[in-house]
Amino acid sequence: MSKIKLMSEDLANKIAAGEVVERCMNVVKELVENAIDAKSTCIKIDLIESGVKEIVVTDDGVGMDKEDATMAFSRHATSKLKTLEDLFNIDSLGFRGEALPSIASVSHVILKTSNGEVGTEVIINGGVIESINNSDLKKGTKITVRDLFYNTPVRLKYLKNLYIELSNIVDYVNKMALSYPNIKFVLTNNGKELLNTDGQNNLLKVIYNIYGFDVSKKMIKVEGENKDYKINGYVSYPEITRSSRNVITTLVNGRVIRNNDLIKTILEAYHTYIPDGKYPIVVLNVEVDPYLIDINIHPTKMDIKFSEFSGLKELINKSITKELERLALIPSAKPLEKSNELKKDETGNISFKDIIDNYIENKNDQVSEETKEYNSVEEITLDFEGNNIELPFEDDKKTRIKKMYPVGLVHGTYIIAENEDGMYMIDQHAANERINYEKYLKAMGTHDNKMIDLLIPIKIELSNSDYIILKENFNLLKELNFEIEEFGINTILIRSHPFWLPINHIEESIRKIIEIIISKESFDSYKFTEKVSITLACKMSIKANDHISLEQMEYLLDTLRETENPFTCPHGRPTIISYSKYELEKLFKRAMN
Repeated sequence: MSKIKLMSEDLANKIAAGEVVERCMNVVKELVENAIDAKSTCIKIDLIESGVKEIVVTDDGVGMDKEDATMAFSRHATSKLKTLEDLFNIDSLGFRGEALPSIASVSHVILKTSNGEVGTEVIINGGVIESINNSDLKKGTKITVRDLFYNTPVRLKYLKNLYIELSNIVDYVNKMALSYPNIKFVLTNNGKELLNTDGQNNLLKVIYNIYGFDVSKKMIKVEGENKDYKINGYVSYPEITRSSRNVITTLVNGRVIRNNDLIKTILEAYHTYIPDGKYPIVVLNVEVDPYLIDINIHPTKMDIKFSEFSGLKELINKSITKELERLALIPSAKPLEKSNELKKDETGNISFKDIIDNYIENKNDQVSEETKEYNSVEEITLDFEGNNIELPFEDDKKTRIKKMYPVGLVHGTYIIAENEDGMYMIDQHAANERINYEKYLKAMGTHDNKMIDLLIPIKIELSNSDYIILKENFNLLKELNFEIEEFGINTILIRSHPFWLPINHIEESIRKIIEIIISKESFDSYKFTEKVSITLACKMSIKANDHISLEQMEYLLDTLRETENPFTCPHGRPTIISYSKYELEKLFKRAMN
């Protein structure tokens, strides 16, 4: 007797559900994508207990007739792919025909839909169609999913807690709202509204709805194109960062994707503008011919493969860098604001109700007092257009900050300066570090043959393993204009060094460079010189508690103004914080508005 048998459709759907439907967010994702493909202009998502009990997605799209409504729950039934050729030219969010049957196989589903001519209701329990009836629903579709994973208790057991489930859904719907500002999105949980956009096709307004006023006024518009790609969107000022890379929203032809190479490219554009471990808020859409990408590489369709990625990388880096270099990026100092902390009960737990109430309260608190001065969000968005301060010009030379006049030093670390715009606090170590970093980077990149001979050679002895690595990379030291020779066992002599090494720290600097060579597993010429520049700049700069004179402060500030990026040290920490005249007057109650 044959052992191989064709599995039942119900079993196949449950297996597919293991990949397609892992949690409540996946259900919302599939239903919302179907609504978008149906050309909806308004999509409403209503949850009960973060979707574990119930998920209802209602749209005003084209709807379905009775035949399509029934066929939609058959495996691999889709209206979006008809031929193999279509697979390489996908312009819809869904295309496999697995989502609805997979969802229906592990839940109770009620579908109500109408194409404007006839309404249909389909009731399915555990993947089995129980009834098909007429419905009087207006044009559009409403899908109710109840008791997710009721018939797969093991999967239900391993659902995340309600707060995490809700957080995942909120994050996804936020990203879809950013992807489609022309569609109105409404999200509620247990009757409480978490998101409500207006569908006016204003991306900045959607950013305001999600992140609040203080973030949205610090967003920079980015756009650019080359022969293969076109990009547009918003990126935040370097001072606006978060600890999670989840705030970077990347879209390809309107589809939310998570591609590590794309995120890495964006972060490279912010290099030295933000610290390691911090991420800018980004909404960036990439438009490309579908033939140049492959989205059929993962069941969730969240990753993507690019053809000619180097062209996209160059375009993103160039476009973001251009905008960052165009602006004055000095953050304003602000008084500390109260934080809304969640209180624990006697058992040390936080109730789900408190979590949701706190989320809503924090979301509402994002609308600062500044916002209340405006009558509508439309006025705010108009104000944003003039928010990006262009760089000043002095004596036909472009500088990124105006001249500042030092008046004193606080704690031996922070220079206090002023000009007609207000007051500034400058971290003297960070400022000097930026100056030295750019000096060393430029000097190492010029390939100048200037060398200084040592009267007494410097002898450096290493361990066996370190010496082997260094010997393999002698060429790096020679390219940097070091004259070296082997001297005995595991020892080298330095007879000459490049002119740019700090005179009072020659041996220390050489040892640091050798440490970097030994510690690197693979070498990229630019990254190597940059690492050396950062290390030397950090070690050779003025330290905290080093008291300097007013003349030294003035020289430091004037030199900082000449750098390419005077706003951050090479580690991404700010060099300058400003207090405008108006902010000072508010602090001292001279200005009461």
